[in-house]
Amino acid sequence: MIAFVGKRALAAIAALSLATFSLATAAFAQDFPKRPITMIVPFAAGGTSDVIARTVAEQMGIALGQTIVIENVAGAGGSTALARASRAEPDGYTIAIGNAGTNAATYTIYPKLPFTPESFVPIAMVAKTFGIIALRKDFPAKDLKEFVAYAKANPGKINLGHAGVGSSNYLICKSFVTAAGIDATLVGYRGASPALTDAIGSQIDGVCDAAASVSQSINEKLVRGLVVGSTVRLATLPDLPTSAEAGLPDFEAQGWNGLFAPKGTPQAVIAKLNAAARTAVETDAVKKRFADLSTVAPDDNEHTPELLQQLVTRDVEKYRKMLADDAK
Repeated sequence: MIAFVGKRALAAIAALSLATFSLATAAFAQDFPKRPITMIVPFAAGGTSDVIARTVAEQMGIALGQTIVIENVAGAGGSTALARASRAEPDGYTIAIGNAGTNAATYTIYPKLPFTPESFVPIAMVAKTFGIIALRKDFPAKDLKEFVAYAKANPGKINLGHAGVGSSNYLICKSFVTAAGIDATLVGYRGASPALTDAIGSQIDGVCDAAASVSQSINEKLVRGLVVGSTVRLATLPDLPTSAEAGLPDFEAQGWNGLFAPKGTPQAVIAKLNAAARTAVETDAVKKRFADLSTVAPDDNEHTPELLQQLVTRDVEKYRKMLADDAK
């Protein structure tokens, strides 16, 4: 015998199922987290994203009452890590830190990726960064004017390192050479740290990097700062001219770092992670570390997942236009 269920009965069953699911999700979120959380960093240890991730993760872990373990997954400008993050169980126990390179530009550079912007749920922006061009200490040009003249006299012969095609450092490079109107060879590495190491060793002419990872080497005179793509000088590098001061106002390199979770992560869990991120960046420990790195925490109105989503949407379109020739 076949039993037919009426529309009202089906609606009641659906409502009951939804209520049961909602209660289960709420209970899960209430207990979250019950074990350590993994934060995937799309680059090698020592670079900007890694330093910011470790700084924020320590304080987020304290706020959540659980350790946050850093997992460095380098390769393909960060897309290897994001592919790993997109496949993770959407339960809040695997999150990733990203930037305009990994979460926006990469979709133009690698159009056949196994993930899309919709594969991730934004958690919170955690840092604002500033891009710097730094040269090997024995590079013949002493300032930006001399550097541009040298580059134009030697097209294609200058090598600038970055953290991989699609990374935020790559975007700094692209913005710089475009604004300067020069032909330079952009050399990709599996992270900012190995690129900086080669610049220190004079294996390459310079690096496109964020202040968070290159400031110390500039202050220690291991490399020579050329220009910062900012509207104001950085407190940690008071002698480094801004792009406008150096005569290249079109060079802008102010970026962001944000946290993301796999699509399907419960909203209540996202809310807990967002609250922990907000608490973390407001601690004295993070503020001091960020100040040392010439990195800025988000303003009070910049902590929301919605704001981070707006940044991703904006930058996906921005770099679709800038990087059309780089698509693989």
